[in-house]
Amino acid sequence: MYPKTHALLVIDVQNDFCPGGALAVEGGHDIVAGINGLMSDYSAVILTQDWHPAGHSSFASSHPGAAPFSMIQMPYGPQTLWPDHCIQGSKGANFHPDLNTTRADLIIRKGYNPAVDSYSGFFENDHETSTGLNGYLRSRGIDALAVVGLALDYCVNFSAVDGAKLGFDVTVRQDLCRAIDLGGSLAAAITGMQGAGVRVG
Repeated sequence: MYPKTHALLVIDVQNDFCPGGALAVEGGHDIVAGINGLMSDYSAVILTQDWHPAGHSSFASSHPGAAPFSMIQMPYGPQTLWPDHCIQGSKGANFHPDLNTTRADLIIRKGYNPAVDSYSGFFENDHETSTGLNGYLRSRGIDALAVVGLALDYCVNFSAVDGAKLGFDVTVRQDLCRAIDLGGSLAAAITGMQGAGVRVG
């Protein structure tokens, strides 16, 4: 059992990111049992949930002629265009049915602003608009995070780096993550996380 100052942050273990989903991460379902088993070691468990309105600006379908996984420039910077996924209220947006959601103290929904994508559990992709997670963790006296979930090179990566920048002691459990690995994104993410002071184990 970890001290009460340590929390488990579970990133986007949702149907659309698991096999058969709209933006499936290979082996995404394989980490669920391990995550469930880890929950009892932490006094605080927080889940994040991608929660997009239909027609979100990060969807390729919202940009005529654009292909999924292509890049565009948004007012807040470069943005990968994704297949439609995790649409509010859809089966794809639901957590994986085997994930122990009853153990969660808090669920942070992100990506609901139609004009800005949100990878991180802490900030939208403008790197300024807060989700409220930082304040919640601080109010509970939490200063260390173990981060697990989907996908390692995107939402886990952004959450871990933001957590480290905010002063949390952050560890990413690679064994309980899976990656998209789009054009070398996995190697870049690991290098970036380590450079930000995140322990990647």
